[in-house]
Amino acid sequence: MNNIQRRIFIKSTLKSSLVLSATGVLNACGSLNVKNANSMGRVVVIGGGYAGLAAAKYIRMWSANKIEVVVIEKSSQFVSCPLSNLVLGGSKNIQDLTFGYDFAKKNHGITWVNDEVTAVDAVNKNVIMKRGDVSYDRLIIAPGVDMIYDTLPNLETAQNEIPHAWKAGWQTVNLRKQLEAMPDGGVFVMSVPRAPYRCPPGPYERACQVASYFKAHKPKSKVIVLDANPEITSKKVLFAKVFNETYAGIVDYRANSIITELDVKTKTVKTEFEIIQANVLNIIPPQRAGKPAQLAKVDNVENRWCDVSFLTYESTTVPNVHVIGDAIDSNLPKSAHMATNQARICASAIVEIMANRSPDPSPVFANTCYSFINDKEAIHVATVYRYEANKKIMVAAEGGGVSAKPSAQEGDYAQAWAMNIWSDVLT
Repeated sequence: MNNIQRRIFIKSTLKSSLVLSATGVLNACGSLNVKNANSMGRVVVIGGGYAGLAAAKYIRMWSANKIEVVVIEKSSQFVSCPLSNLVLGGSKNIQDLTFGYDFAKKNHGITWVNDEVTAVDAVNKNVIMKRGDVSYDRLIIAPGVDMIYDTLPNLETAQNEIPHAWKAGWQTVNLRKQLEAMPDGGVFVMSVPRAPYRCPPGPYERACQVASYFKAHKPKSKVIVLDANPEITSKKVLFAKVFNETYAGIVDYRANSIITELDVKTKTVKTEFEIIQANVLNIIPPQRAGKPAQLAKVDNVENRWCDVSFLTYESTTVPNVHVIGDAIDSNLPKSAHMATNQARICASAIVEIMANRSPDPSPVFANTCYSFINDKEAIHVATVYRYEANKKIMVAAEGGGVSAKPSAQEGDYAQAWAMNIWSDVLT
């Protein structure tokens, strides 16, 4: 399927599914604890993002539909974080990134539950939701991230005024509207939390997208980037060059700048070094493993991420519970591509375990992350990771690398990458 055909396919099938209701077997109160006698067992997946969808699909495929899969997802639509910064730049709208779940459900015989998890009973292997409960043999938690508001508690209740827009959706649209309403000559201030954090949406790509919009439509405006890290944490040389050359006089990057105080009403922030007032303020908080991981008590109390075995993605503290995606404590990027790779390794391992076989002892996968510097040009970083048995972690192998420079060709590759990953997880 070429790119044009894939685009037509995505538009005509996935977007049309938005008119269908996302029903679940537990929408009426009840329990789903009667298992199919002919199955190898049941896997429950909490989370219908990139990781959760990929895991559910490949468990069904690789078990020849012999393992029951139940997905619990509270949202009725899938909204892609990758490419969501382009909404802020104006080259995409949120509808371009929003899809229904119907084909993912129907094509693989997945039992879908549109509900919210309220508790996990790992002892009795049961997940409790607002409208029912479901038992499992193996549980996969793909919870994404939650924001941490410990140092700026007033930010949590101010998301209408100061949206973080780090989970693509209404906040992304809200932030775009604020940028459109900002006067020429205004100041957009954004913060970057200390790593690790979910990416994409990437903070430096976001700065570029806003700067691109300003350059074309509000050339007197400025972008101030307050980075809590000592330096740019991804594609450093390339982003530094873009900030200093392409957006010279627009982007003002400031490292080691941690916001310590916030005045919501005036949109004023204070750091150790200065006080800055913004017309539009975008504070991206520090992050942690999402709520379902906390409910299952698989998150580390000290760093708030989850420790897993990288051969199976089973929690190192709670048996029969696997964690995939952004919630993992590791040296791996918290990207959509990485999430789907982890999902496949986890799915393969679970199929093998439930068939009384041994999982792959040496998994290998690659991660590619694209960033747009304007509406057409992009850059990328690519890395291959291999399992290191002695250290019991995934380590970067030789090879990979980053783009030589931004280009429209890389922009085309990035768009094709998005079409491919959407098609993979949503159909």
